[in-house]
Amino acid sequence: MLRACLWLVLVPFLLFSMVVSEEDDVKMSLVEFMENLSPGNVQRGANWGWNESSDPCTDKWEGVSCDGSQTFVKKIVLNELNLTGVLDAGLLCKTNTLFVLSLENNNIVGDLSKDILGCKNLTHLYLSGNRFSGAFPKSLSRLSNLKRIDISDNRFSGKLPEMSKVSGLLTFLAENNQFSGEMPIYDFSNLVEFNVSNNDLSGPIPDVDGRFGKSSFLRNPGLCGKPLANVCPVDPRKKSKNSLARYLIYCGAAIIVLIVILIISNRVIMNVRSENKKANAIKSDDSDSSSAEYKNVKRSEFSVTSAESGMASSSLLVLSNPDVKGMKFEDLLRAPAELLGRGKHGSTYKVTPNSGLILAVKRIKDWGISAENFKKRMQRIGQVTHPKVLSVLAYYCSKQEKLLVYDYQHNGSLLSLLQGSQNGQTFDWGSRLNIAATIAESLAFMHDKLHADGIAHGNLKSSNILMNNKMEPCISEYGLMVVENYIQANTLKTVDPTGGRAYATFKVDIYAFGVILLELLTGRLVQNTEFDLDKWVHSVVKEEWTVEVFDKSLTSEGANEESLVTLLQVALKCTNASPDGRPNIKEVVEMINSIKEQEEGSSISS
Repeated sequence: MLRACLWLVLVPFLLFSMVVSEEDDVKMSLVEFMENLSPGNVQRGANWGWNESSDPCTDKWEGVSCDGSQTFVKKIVLNELNLTGVLDAGLLCKTNTLFVLSLENNNIVGDLSKDILGCKNLTHLYLSGNRFSGAFPKSLSRLSNLKRIDISDNRFSGKLPEMSKVSGLLTFLAENNQFSGEMPIYDFSNLVEFNVSNNDLSGPIPDVDGRFGKSSFLRNPGLCGKPLANVCPVDPRKKSKNSLARYLIYCGAAIIVLIVILIISNRVIMNVRSENKKANAIKSDDSDSSSAEYKNVKRSEFSVTSAESGMASSSLLVLSNPDVKGMKFEDLLRAPAELLGRGKHGSTYKVTPNSGLILAVKRIKDWGISAENFKKRMQRIGQVTHPKVLSVLAYYCSKQEKLLVYDYQHNGSLLSLLQGSQNGQTFDWGSRLNIAATIAESLAFMHDKLHADGIAHGNLKSSNILMNNKMEPCISEYGLMVVENYIQANTLKTVDPTGGRAYATFKVDIYAFGVILLELLTGRLVQNTEFDLDKWVHSVVKEEWTVEVFDKSLTSEGANEESLVTLLQVALKCTNASPDGRPNIKEVVEMINSIKEQEEGSSISS
C-alpha cells in the first residue's frame, strides 16, 4: 500500500521533470543557435532575450512568436539585424514546432545543412539577401509542408533543388545566385511566384503553362525555349525520328482529305443536278433579286459580324441622350469601329458616327433572354440613374442582334489602372480606398432601386469599372447579364422571404465586389488569367502571414497597415463561400466608410 502511494506521488513529478528538461533542452539549443549566428555584433537591448535565464515565449525574445498558449515557438523572424556567422540548422530544428524562419537581409555565411530536415513543420523559409553558399540541400524537398521559399540574392551553387514532392508550394524565388545545370520539373499549376533569373542555368525550360513570363528566367545564357526568345537546338536523332513521323502523318492526312473531297464532290454533283431539275420546273422572275443591302457597307470587324444578320433598316431606341435620336442601326455599321475588347458574353467597340459623337457599343451574344424581356429590362434600367453608373444611351434589339450604346470613356478602366501599377505607375492607397467606397455606394444605390425587379449587375469586374474625365470610377454594363443561370450552376438555393430569388442574385454581385477589393489590395489581377485570387488570399491568411497579401507598392508608401487589414476583412466577408455569410451592400458601404473616417482622422491628428 505504501509503495503504491509512493508511485502516485513520484510518477507526476517524474513526468513534469521530463517536460521541463525537454523545454530546457530546446531553449539551450536556441541560445547556442543565436551565439553561432551573431557573435556579439548585434545591439542587444533589455528586451533582446535569447539567454538561458529567460523563456522565449513568456519573456518574448526578439523576433520570436509562439502559439496562443505561449508554450511552443512558431515563428522566428530576424530580418535586417546585421547578423553574421553561420546558420546551425541542427540546433534550430530542436524546435520541431517551428513554422516560419525568416533571416532576410543579414550577412550570414556558409551553407544550409541537410539538418534543416529536422524542421518538419516548416512552411515559410526566407533567407534572401545573405551570403549563403554551397549546394542547396536535396533533403529540403522532403519538407512536404513548405509553402514559401525565398533564397534569392545569395551565392548558392550547384543544381536547383527538386521540389516536385512539395505539392502545396506557392512561392519559389532563387534569382541572383550561382545555380547551374538544367531546371528540374516544378508543379507550375500551384505556384503563384517563381523566379530563377540571373543564375547559370542551361537547357530547355519546362512547360510553365503560360503562368510566368520571361522575367522569371532572364540572364541565364544557357536557358532556351518559351517564354524566352532563345530557341532550343534540336537533337539530330530526334529530328530524323520526328521527320519520319511527320511524313507518315502528312501522308495519312492527305489520303483522308482526298477521300473526303471525293465524297463531298459526289454529293455536290448530285445536288446540282437535282436543283437544276427543280429550277426548270418553276417559273421565276426574281433570279437576280437577291438583296445587296450591305454590299457597300464598310467592313470593320464590328460591321462584318453584324451586317451578315440581314436586318431591315431600324432606328435605335433612345433612353437618355437626345444626340443619338434618329440614329439608325445602319449608321453604326457604316461608322469607323475599333474593337476594344472581346469577352465571354460579347464584344465592345469604339464607334465614331458621322455626328461626331464617340460611342461605346456593346454587342451581346448568347444571352438567353427574349426580345420582349430585353426591351422591358432596358426600359426599367433606363429609369434608374446615378452619376457613377454609366447610363445606356440607346439600344437595338432584334431576333439576331442586341446592341447597347454608351458614352465612350477616354480614361480606361480600373483594370488598366491596376495593370499600370504592376509596371511601376503610381496608384496610391488613398485612391484605391476612394474607388472602393465609390463603387460600393453606387452599387448600393442600384441594388436598392432595382431590388424588387431582381436586376443586379451580374458581371461586375474591374474591366467594367470605367474612369470618367475626372478619373472617378463609373460602373458600366449594369444589368446586362441575367444571373439565374449562374445561380443554378452554382446551386445557390437560398431564398429571401422578402425578395425571392433576387436575394441570391444580389449576393453574386457582393462576391464580385469582394474580388475587386482583393485586386485593389493585392495588385494581382484575375481577368485573362487562371489565377484564383480568392483561394490564394484565404490560404495565406489562414497561415497567419497576412502581410504577404498586400501590394508591395502600398506597404512601401507607408499605407496604414490597420486599414489594409480591415479592408481585407471586408473583402473576405464578401467572398464567403456561403451566400448567407456575405453582408449586403449597405453593410459593406458602412464598413468601408468607417475605414475612410479612421484614415481621415489619423491624417488630421498627424
